[in-house]
Amino acid sequence: MIILVVNAGSSSLKYQLMDSEDGRVLAKGLAERIGINGSQIKYSRPGAEQLVEVLELPNHSVAMQRVLELLTSPECGVVETMDAIDAVGHRVVHGGERFAGSCLIDAEVVAAIRAMIPLSPLHNPPNLAGIQACRNAMPGKPQVAVFDTAFHQTMPAEAYMYALPYSFYAEHGVRRYGFHGTSHQYVAERAIALMGLPLEESKIVTCHLGNGSSITAVRAGRSIDTTMGMTPLAGVPMGTRCGDIDPAIIRFMMNAKSEDGLDIDRMDRIMNHESGVLGISGVSSDFRDLYAAADEGNKRAQLALDMFIYQVAKSVGAYAAAMNGLNGLVFTAGIGENTPALRAAVCERLGYLGIEIDAEANARRGEEVLISTADSRVRVYCIPTNEELMIAKDTARLATGV
Repeated sequence: MIILVVNAGSSSLKYQLMDSEDGRVLAKGLAERIGINGSQIKYSRPGAEQLVEVLELPNHSVAMQRVLELLTSPECGVVETMDAIDAVGHRVVHGGERFAGSCLIDAEVVAAIRAMIPLSPLHNPPNLAGIQACRNAMPGKPQVAVFDTAFHQTMPAEAYMYALPYSFYAEHGVRRYGFHGTSHQYVAERAIALMGLPLEESKIVTCHLGNGSSITAVRAGRSIDTTMGMTPLAGVPMGTRCGDIDPAIIRFMMNAKSEDGLDIDRMDRIMNHESGVLGISGVSSDFRDLYAAADEGNKRAQLALDMFIYQVAKSVGAYAAAMNGLNGLVFTAGIGENTPALRAAVCERLGYLGIEIDAEANARRGEEVLISTADSRVRVYCIPTNEELMIAKDTARLATGV
């Protein structure tokens, strides 16, 4: 089936048109600065130069309509008409406890996604805008919501509950939800297939390491714990997010800087956008910049790297304990796939688990490869994530009812 995969942000709309059976990408691109001056659409297809159009995009509906015009254009299109597009799959960040899997979108599902906005105020509204844009442009086409949180709904209560008054959970849904679920599920399934183990024997930790990072324990193909929490702010330090901190720091710093107007909104921005490796290093949130600065003797850049590596390794160790063993470790996403030095540094801290890395294999970037030695007691992989393919497959399955 030909599936249009849509990932709508507050001022952007990423898209891929792909064949769900073989994963072939027919076209992809990005509409950016929607509702902002200087908006544009990037459009790429195999064997052709990227097309960049600068045009006014006042809202997601206008952007989606132009994307469909490009996909069906006689000059640069890849399908003759919109009828060739069988269904649309949407990445939706937060499904709360309501959604433990992907689902066909109807009025009830839209209302449920809207009800989750307090849990994900930055992500669910643009996700809804993308859904509405596609419904306006392609009425009658099956539309499917694929939730970032769904894979983690198999976590047991001892993993997802916080030690707060139970009423916080019962009345307001305060619990660990986890994110990057589509990515964790994809690479875990690939690792299980590559390892050739019976599903019930698999104990894998998946490390989705990018500007946003999360680690997940996957036992028998099911998520049993993950580092992100009620929001994507929790867990390991990230590009600009602080990760886990003592919550009393918030009140302490607001009192210390009350004369400077440090209120809760400003504190929230600091923790989400000015912290992480950027806040520690003062250099960048990009790990390539951090490694370059560290090589030149920048001690704060080196500290940021050391902190990140330490927390990732600590999380892997904790999850090996949670699963009472470990037979697979996976690195994925931008940093995980393309930073051999970081993979090696994390694995060096995990030698007690019997992990041994093949330096030559680990030197490869951005490709599916076994990077552990034949003697390693844990098989370690670099597996490029493919969230779009997971979304396309789920969409095809639900659209056909198979």
